[in-house]
Amino acid sequence: MKTSIVFMGTPDFAVPPLHALHAAGCDVSLVVTQPDRPKGRGRSLAAPPVKQAAQQLGFAVAQPAKIREPAFVARLQELRPDFMVVVAFGQILPVSVLKIPRHGAINIHGSLLPKYRGPAPVQWAMIRGEQKTGVTTMLMDSGVDTGDILLRAETAISPDDTADTLLRRLSRMGAELLMDTLAQLKAGTLFPRAQRHDDATYAPMLKKEDGHVRWHQPAGRLDAFVRAMTPWPGAFCLLNGKRLKILKAHAAEETLLPAPSGTVVPGFPDELRIATNQGVLFLDEIQSESGKRLPIKDFLRGHPLPPGTVLT
Repeated sequence: MKTSIVFMGTPDFAVPPLHALHAAGCDVSLVVTQPDRPKGRGRSLAAPPVKQAAQQLGFAVAQPAKIREPAFVARLQELRPDFMVVVAFGQILPVSVLKIPRHGAINIHGSLLPKYRGPAPVQWAMIRGEQKTGVTTMLMDSGVDTGDILLRAETAISPDDTADTLLRRLSRMGAELLMDTLAQLKAGTLFPRAQRHDDATYAPMLKKEDGHVRWHQPAGRLDAFVRAMTPWPGAFCLLNGKRLKILKAHAAEETLLPAPSGTVVPGFPDELRIATNQGVLFLDEIQSESGKRLPIKDFLRGHPLPPGTVLT
């Protein structure tokens, strides 16, 4: 007998797990995702990635404005799924929903719980200089990422990783881990274990202004910060009061004559070196408010930034 599942998810991160369920022949009776939202300069409505994937796979889709609406809760109760699978859905599930599946609601979270609970675990792991991260499957409870752990899988954070590349890798890992989790639960060989709540850390939601670079940090941390902000919300600084996006950078532990953090320091003509409180951050690709994305040598041809220029 097939396992009956209600799937809940919204962004790209949730698409590989949905594909994995389809490939395994699971009975996905309903895919629940967020409503279509305005997007782009024209502000036309755009479907979430999970909705697009679900429609391509032939799954029924629901987009409740609020998951706790009584009529929608009643619809879920009528489905009587064995499991719910929740991946970056974007709404907190009330107890009335969590108690519906016969064998529980399984969440895929992009960290090694209990570290980095919350909505932006991948970015905060990078910002805080972690050398590794991973994905966790857990049984959901009424808290935020506080449920009992089922399985975990680790991956190293590469010096070349951005939040985008790491999210893509963790999403694929999460899809594999989900299928292992379901198989072991069905076989009766997987036993949930409580999280060590004293070890928990939190990864709050990022806002656009969180991408503002603070130069009074080591260059290595700023390099990680730029990668963590890619692609969203994007790292930036201010040049003469105007926003300058930093799309790529790298750190060097160079010894310099004293210069205030954020100051352009001497280098080769096609380089832009910025003093930090430890080492130098090389800006490799940037974009002005009204310009396009450019390698630094091309940017400097039209916008020379002599030593002593201060970025804030």
